[in-house]
Amino acid sequence: MRDTKESRLLLVLLIAIAFALITVDIRGGRNSPVDGARQAAAAVFGPIENGMSTVVDPVGNAVSAVRDSGERHDRLARLEKQNAALKAKLGSDDRNRSRLTQLEKMLNVAAEGQYGIKGAQVIAIGSAQGFSWTVTIDVGYNDGIKRDMTVLNGNGLVGRVTTVGPDASTVLLANDPDFTVGTRMEGSDELGFASGQGDRPLRVELLDSKAEVKKGDRLVTFGSQGDKPFVPGVPVGTVTRVDPSNGGLTRTLYVTPFVSFTKLDIVGVVVQAPKKDPRDEVLPAKPKPTPTPTVTVTVTPSADASTNASDTTGQQQ
Repeated sequence: MRDTKESRLLLVLLIAIAFALITVDIRGGRNSPVDGARQAAAAVFGPIENGMSTVVDPVGNAVSAVRDSGERHDRLARLEKQNAALKAKLGSDDRNRSRLTQLEKMLNVAAEGQYGIKGAQVIAIGSAQGFSWTVTIDVGYNDGIKRDMTVLNGNGLVGRVTTVGPDASTVLLANDPDFTVGTRMEGSDELGFASGQGDRPLRVELLDSKAEVKKGDRLVTFGSQGDKPFVPGVPVGTVTRVDPSNGGLTRTLYVTPFVSFTKLDIVGVVVQAPKKDPRDEVLPAKPKPTPTPTVTVTVTPSADASTNASDTTGQQQ
């Protein structure tokens, strides 16, 4: 249509009629005079509208699906993150429970031996200066730690402090080849010196070559002059082998330590020695021997044996 004066006048007239029909329709409500025309239009254009809907709806559904998929992905990511956090928390709780158990055992040892201890955590293994069996703990001279203090845990002797920094210290472990500690046998009080052998049992030289020693006997620290580097009564280990004396001046024992040197976490540095030697009080209670079950066998005569016995009796009569 060309843009002429008549066409513009027609457009204005159509717009005016449209507004008039809308006004009449709104005011008429359900009884609107144009309701019939609207229904007729719906009958004509309804199928077309439905056809367009079937074409457009899959696209709309796909868009919704993509949007929902994104939401599900985000929700799944959140759930996975929450699960990971929960697993980490559970793992942390397990570790905390393990540390609490270690701490309780160590406090029991300190109470039984009357040791004043400073709790610490192992924060590093090994030494930068060599291949010694050492660990680094998170306490130093700011915490009252000094060189040549005894280190223990809930199982027994761990080692001794060798170097001290402001907030960390190095501990030489009892299984190090350069480590030596005076020992005393439980009960018999036989004295000796234990030396580390790395991942092998401790080697103990008893001063008395004729001392009566057997597998399963236990040892504690004898203690040092001035309680440094070792306080008395700290459990050392259990005898697992005894070499024959062979007429020597000493007797050699091999002792499995109570402490597992590859599983150290919570330890305690003895900052105050006991007022008196605890002797064997700190050693754990010996396990009770398992009774050997006895079997009683009762012989019951068989039916054939009973019959034969009766026949024999009858013949004798």
